[in-house]
Amino acid sequence: MTIVTAVFCCVGALAITGSLHHIDKDLLGWWLCERQVKSGGLNGRPEKLPDVCYSWWVLSSLIMIDRVHWIDKDKLVKFILDCQDTEKGGISDRPDDAVDVFHTYFGVAGLSLLEYPGLKAIDPAYALPVDIVNRILLGR
Repeated sequence: MTIVTAVFCCVGALAITGSLHHIDKDLLGWWLCERQVKSGGLNGRPEKLPDVCYSWWVLSSLIMIDRVHWIDKDKLVKFILDCQDTEKGGISDRPDDAVDVFHTYFGVAGLSLLEYPGLKAIDPAYALPVDIVNRILLGR
């Protein structure tokens, strides 16, 4: 498990339990925003390459602590789209790598969090479509 996946698990658990007030959101948000590299992608820790899956782990954490506006969303969208195979479908970890289900899921989930047109809204804590979370938790 990488640092940012552990951060996601902790922030998600605190969000689900209504306990986000225990986090220094500015300090954590700053560290998470530092994960964005020149290409627009996000990495899992300093000095590492960007990877599409971190579009989920970092982005969802930033949304839960209300600091997503601290990153360049347009550059992140471009990075994710640059990782797709436009001929056969799917998304890879980085541009020009082989696509796989794992990165395709997290790439699409990241695009949803970025409000990319045509995608259903996804809940950043549960990693499920918002309408399903509402139906399960709220009976709507």
